[in-house]
Amino acid sequence: MSPRISVVMPVYNVEKFVKSAIESVLSQTFDNFELLIIDDRGDDRSIQICKQFVGDPRVHIIRHAKNKGLAAARNTGIRHALGEYIAFIDSDDLWHSEKLARHVAHLESDPQIGVSFSRSSFIDYTGKFIDFYQMPKLTDIDAAHLLCRNPVGNGSAPVIRRTTLNDIRYQSMSTAERYSCYFDESFRQSEDIECWLRIAATTSWKIEGLPEPLTYYRLNHGGLSANLMKQYASWEKMIEKARDFAPTLLARHEKAARAYQLRYLSRQAIRLGDGAAAVKLVNQAISTSPSILQSETGRTVTTLIAAYAQWVMPSWGYLVIEGVGQKCISMMQKLRIAKDGVSSEFMQDNKL
Repeated sequence: MSPRISVVMPVYNVEKFVKSAIESVLSQTFDNFELLIIDDRGDDRSIQICKQFVGDPRVHIIRHAKNKGLAAARNTGIRHALGEYIAFIDSDDLWHSEKLARHVAHLESDPQIGVSFSRSSFIDYTGKFIDFYQMPKLTDIDAAHLLCRNPVGNGSAPVIRRTTLNDIRYQSMSTAERYSCYFDESFRQSEDIECWLRIAATTSWKIEGLPEPLTYYRLNHGGLSANLMKQYASWEKMIEKARDFAPTLLARHEKAARAYQLRYLSRQAIRLGDGAAAVKLVNQAISTSPSILQSETGRTVTTLIAAYAQWVMPSWGYLVIEGVGQKCISMMQKLRIAKDGVSSEFMQDNKL
């Protein structure tokens, strides 16, 4: 009997995290799945660690001949998948034990849902929960909202119908080898949002989220602000591609989408401790589309204040203010999650 769900896990130089990621999949309460580990040819011990799990008949390792990147690894997994549903998990992230069960129930509740995603809890480099959550819109998501705010949030959050992915399938442009693609392999960043946008803009499938934080999304350790510019360049590349399949969408919403992206990058710069870059990015966001001050006043003003505070204050003073602010935001997020019907028992269990 074929598995109901195929879980695709690309693996590349994640020896510190991959064991925990695999264990979080194998501990799912819904167990009719296969786990496809895609070896993207790293140079650490990641695959040796993965081989410890091949005694479980649900676990399969598929090897690339050479490193191809995250998008190509996901495509390889999809092509090998046997399941009706495809779930993705990055090998440095983790799942709540009920994630697959909740998504199967969600997808079965409405045959028009093509992408089911969940809220995410943030964990730090060591795997410790930091009491912050991705809090996206969960229903009535159209292409414009997805372009501007990417409610799916990260690559470990969605579970997608196979038929939905088939509707955006295309053939690779390689003359040496022809194969089906779903994620664009020319992208090394922003490949997630590019794929979700094609689903939203070119198909009739609904994209909906679950209120429970079922995905544990690991924040990068350290990092350079220069990488934010690479991320921004990849986002602009996605915009240029979208002009071909969604020109009307871009004509109406490109400026606002760019402003939201710049604001997001400003918040990333704050996390990296680069106040100067954060100030530059948030100012650029507001000048690109001042409407974000009206449409999302709280988040925009908070970003603006935090960026300038980090830029002008001594680090110890900023850290004090940041700590107070984080506690307030965490409390408000938990109240919102509870209001959306997530039980206190679930939130108590939502710890490693």
